[in-house]
Amino acid sequence: MSAANMADSPFANQTFTEKLSSLPAILWDNRGLFVLECRIIFAAMACIYIGSHGALRRPPSANPPKRGKKGESRDRRDEEEPFVQGLLPSDAILFPVLAGVILVGLYYLIKWLEDPDILNKILKVYFSTMSLASMGKLFADSLHILTGFIFPTVWTTKAGKLYHVDQSKRGQWHKADDSADLVYDDKKKTPLPGRWSKLSLSDASNKFLWEVRHLLLEQWTIRLSIHGIANETFKVKFNDILGTVLAVGVNVLYYTTESTFLSNVMGYAFSYVGIIIMSPITFGTGTAVLFGLFFYDIYMVFYTPFMVTVATKLDVPIKLVFEGPTKASMLGLGDIVLPGIFVALCLRFDHYMYYYRQRKLVPVELKLEDESSGQLVSSTKTQRMVVKPDYVSPQGQWGDWFWSTGLSKALSPDATPALKASAFPKTYFYAAMVGYLLAMIMTLAMLLVYRHAQPALLYLVPGVVFATWLTGTVRGELREMWAYTEDGRLDTADTIVDVDGDGNVIDVVKNDGKIGEKQKTTTETEADAKAAEETASTADKAEKKVEESKRKAVDGKGKRYPVFLFSIEAPAPGAVNDS
Repeated sequence: MSAANMADSPFANQTFTEKLSSLPAILWDNRGLFVLECRIIFAAMACIYIGSHGALRRPPSANPPKRGKKGESRDRRDEEEPFVQGLLPSDAILFPVLAGVILVGLYYLIKWLEDPDILNKILKVYFSTMSLASMGKLFADSLHILTGFIFPTVWTTKAGKLYHVDQSKRGQWHKADDSADLVYDDKKKTPLPGRWSKLSLSDASNKFLWEVRHLLLEQWTIRLSIHGIANETFKVKFNDILGTVLAVGVNVLYYTTESTFLSNVMGYAFSYVGIIIMSPITFGTGTAVLFGLFFYDIYMVFYTPFMVTVATKLDVPIKLVFEGPTKASMLGLGDIVLPGIFVALCLRFDHYMYYYRQRKLVPVELKLEDESSGQLVSSTKTQRMVVKPDYVSPQGQWGDWFWSTGLSKALSPDATPALKASAFPKTYFYAAMVGYLLAMIMTLAMLLVYRHAQPALLYLVPGVVFATWLTGTVRGELREMWAYTEDGRLDTADTIVDVDGDGNVIDVVKNDGKIGEKQKTTTETEADAKAAEETASTADKAEKKVEESKRKAVDGKGKRYPVFLFSIEAPAPGAVNDS
């Protein structure tokens, strides 16, 4: 879709040079429209910024997080979340074709119905149903951020003393000045940060606050069982449940009202989730897909009536609409999501390079066996093995960053390992965001000059793509950019490589030898851990089977199974998740 301005032009007969020279006067005469466009630019950039951070996952240049002890559950934010949709190079052709078919179909459907209200009602039902998951995700993540601000895990005093909130002992501690001993502050009995930590509350009130923190931060369990169809168990948090309930309520209100605000909220949700779950996989694929849609957008806006007609006739959340006293302006969700997934790729590449630069090349001895001469000949050869750093999740650190980081360290927080990991250099991300901003400003300028709907991708695609590749050229990292992929090929362990005299990796060597007995690879370690886990799992299953047999023998009622079961289980009062 494209940015559009619904206003008449008093400069329609001027040449391009005259219009451009009259741009300051146009901006002043259209102050209201300028404010509307600034709101749209801010909304689009905020959605891309937050969505890109929400799309962060463990990069293939880092080792998976260490497993917790048996019986400990892991936070859902630390789990591996694969992309739902990865784009292929063929999508550069397929996307514009499919988009064109849908757009033309909607255009002629509107013309055939003559009254778009019928189609709007049908699409409202469709979008209300399809947006439940998107809005649930948006609301849940917003509540997680809000919870982090109210109940952070660390905070810093004005004097620079760092306090940790300890849920297990329901107190707050800091480290002693001259040692590593933990000192619990008896005056801070609440789980609140800052000045609120010293509130003089009753024991019952303090207990209530700790229990609220416990219920909001610990995992709940949802069980769904339908005999012969599904038997699933989900680990969620209370905010995920509340976000789903809020999503249902907003969908009902949207269907029963004509609220532009609710339509925009649903548009935000679609854009946010789209940026999170979609990935171009590689920079080459992302560039090809964006330029395919670049030509599609130009053709549909400038040479056909399809785009503008569908955008203005359909009152459904496929665009963001901001209304002023006399004018209105809109931006299609495609102008947020499509550049947004490329910007998110840039942020994940920054994340990848952060761990890539921390890898170590450890010398190992390979035992080589050669039978070409008819006899088995063994020899050893020293090679280099890539050892990846351990991964620390940067997700969910907004509250801790706010409460524990001063202005001097706003861009380099170091209060906790997670905060330090969240402050990785974001060179490509910022370059792409600046390119997006400049392109949106150019779109606004052309909108005011020509007073006609503008294909925003005409400016956004070159702005984002060229800014990214130019950054790689200046930094001398085009090879790394071209080789980067999210299809899993880089997610390997114990990689043997050839290096040059300066210690730079030349090529990956296929490991046909055997690493010496004194060296134990990460793969072997993971295999041992997996075998131990399977052994423990087998023992647990056997123990459960014995208990089940005993239970059957006692009640004498034989085997039972749930026909339909749905339950929401809260964490036990006082239970603590140490993972």
